[in-house]
Amino acid sequence: MSQRRLTSKTAALMAAVLLSACASSAPDNPNSATDIRNAQNRSASQAGTYNENELVSAISTHLGVTSESAATAIERLFRERGRPVGYITGEEGGGALTVGLRYGTGTLWMKDGRTMPIKWQGPTVGFDAGADVSKVFTLVYGLEDTDDIYRRFPGVDGSAYLVGGMAVNYQRTNGITLAPIRTGVGVRLGANVGYTRYTKKRAIIPF
Repeated sequence: MSQRRLTSKTAALMAAVLLSACASSAPDNPNSATDIRNAQNRSASQAGTYNENELVSAISTHLGVTSESAATAIERLFRERGRPVGYITGEEGGGALTVGLRYGTGTLWMKDGRTMPIKWQGPTVGFDAGADVSKVFTLVYGLEDTDDIYRRFPGVDGSAYLVGGMAVNYQRTNGITLAPIRTGVGVRLGANVGYTRYTKKRAIIPF
């Protein structure tokens, strides 16, 4: 009888040891596999987007502003929109007497290495008059097929603001968002109401 009890105790002890070993080998977090996949997806997504340091340097160089001003603008844009898949560098000119026109030309730079020339034009409405020429740096969000940028982009109501001495506003259509950043045009923020038409070739009539 005592031998039978000893055998039972031994079996119970071995079972406890095996259960303990299985528990220690199991992952602490049952969702760890999901977390790893999500991290991999985020990493792959970020690989196709520009980070803050890249954009601060590009904006500072193109617009001729300090790195501090560029960082201030990028910080707000990243907080509101996240990381862009591309950007447009270019120049534009325009004039207005309450109602005006804007014409621009530049290059689209995608993070995956694609580049292409681009033109834009559009009407503007605001409480200003005169003419201006300025450099423009436009962040691009949600663009997968580069040909999809060739369309009209209405301005987003209430999105115009000044940050770091630069004027920023949003244009959005069909899941694609553009965020043009301009220097030296703070007094013309009111002229950002309207839409911008992006094309492959210059269109004399902006409508």
